[in-house]
Amino acid sequence: MFTDAEKTQIRRFCGYPVFGDSPTAGFGTRFHPHYEALEWKLNHLSGDEERLAREIYLPRLAQLETDLFDRTRENLDTDAAAVWTHNQAEHRDRAALFDDLRRRFCGYLGVPPGPDLGHGGIRVIV
Repeated sequence: MFTDAEKTQIRRFCGYPVFGDSPTAGFGTRFHPHYEALEWKLNHLSGDEERLAREIYLPRLAQLETDLFDRTRENLDTDAAAVWTHNQAEHRDRAALFDDLRRRFCGYLGVPPGPDLGHGGIRVIV
């Protein structure tokens, strides 16, 4: 069973809003239709499925999130070798890696990305 702290991290990484301590009017599955599915999954994964989430996804997602702000671990800052050229898209590349793994984690859990993560493309509302 996931701890409350792990569930909070999973919700965040999957792009879902905070859960809070108790339901309130105007919040819930009516406004976030896939939230209930995520909560059910968090409470009903098999031991092996939970272990994979805990040992593979959560540490890597946490590290990628840290890398967005601390650029010392992964070398995405170089655009060309020999004469060093700074990668102007370094932050965008890091964010794309982080969001890609977040979407893959949602796929593993069998839930759509939450409102914060979006669908990964351009959406035009007319």
